[in-house]
Amino acid sequence: MESSKQATETAGGLIEQFQADKLNVYVYDSRPSMGAAAAAVVAAEIRGLIEAKGRAVAIFASAPSQNEFLAALVAAPDIDWSRVTGFHLDEYLGMDEHAPQSFRRFLVDRLVSKVPFGEFHGLRGDAEDGAAETQRYNALLESNPPDFAVLGIGENGHLAFIDPPFCDFNDPQAVKVVELDEVCRAQQVNDGAFATIDDVPKEALSLTVPTVMAQPKLFAIVPGPAKRNAIKSTIEGPVATTCPASILRQHSDAHLFIDRDSASLLSPRK
Repeated sequence: MESSKQATETAGGLIEQFQADKLNVYVYDSRPSMGAAAAAVVAAEIRGLIEAKGRAVAIFASAPSQNEFLAALVAAPDIDWSRVTGFHLDEYLGMDEHAPQSFRRFLVDRLVSKVPFGEFHGLRGDAEDGAAETQRYNALLESNPPDFAVLGIGENGHLAFIDPPFCDFNDPQAVKVVELDEVCRAQQVNDGAFATIDDVPKEALSLTVPTVMAQPKLFAIVPGPAKRNAIKSTIEGPVATTCPASILRQHSDAHLFIDRDSASLLSPRK
């Protein structure tokens, strides 16, 4: 299986590479080059898994930060998508899958509808019982153990929809109904998904941080100037629930792809 390091070294636009504790960080000169590089790595991972195991199971993030990556991944050659099973990280509670803000719809529109996926399992935000839906999804994950997860990082440093005020690095639940903080809800307005913060749901379904950290390999894709404070906290701040993404520094095989803008507040490397 081609290693993540080998794949990133062959990608164009890489301007810096370093480690923050155990976290591998790759800085690119632009969003397109970052997205293309991340897609090359993930595509190589999928091909390697299919060759070694006959299938690949992946968790994908749903956010505008993933647009360049997903477009490049769809265009990647020689992937037998019929052998890929997909999951995603989170969904608004009460959200119909056909609504433009739905994270299920986001991935269907940009990935699942464009390649012949073997299976894609979506969180049902419109389920009548949110707690029962989290149990259903957890059972699916247990019967299809993911090989890797693709992540974003929120402006407040969240992973999935686990915001700082509600983050528990030792959460006993695998998937849960979560409350969204105001910074997170404001980001959804900034991303153009909702007109006002009052339109943004206050609850969501989300994989928890321990579930994310339990995946064998992690790829986080985080471009843009709006993420620069979160990236600084993730890489240079304490590993603490005040920035949930900081826990990535403790994962044994995690890879963070950022661009010049999201890296702009980082201290010069020694």
